[in-house]
Amino acid sequence: MDENNAVENVAAAELRQFIERIERLEEEKQTIADDIKDVMGEAKGRGYDTKAIRTILRLRKKDRDERLEEEAILQTYMAALGME
Repeated sequence: MDENNAVENVAAAELRQFIERIERLEEEKQTIADDIKDVMGEAKGRGYDTKAIRTILRLRKKDRDERLEEEAILQTYMAALGME
């Protein structure tokens, strides 16, 4: 019975460590999100369009071929809807 209790204690301690690590990372994530919000606010204050900045950030995460394919599909859809 003592061995089983010891295993449970180890498992509980390990679980607590995982939870605490995740909590710390969530706090860091929130701090970073707040920093990004501040930078976006600064850019907006300087007259930049934050929607365009967000779009550029999203596009820069993609490789060139993926980006070109997305743009081609968008152009095709826009042409089909008479938006060009």
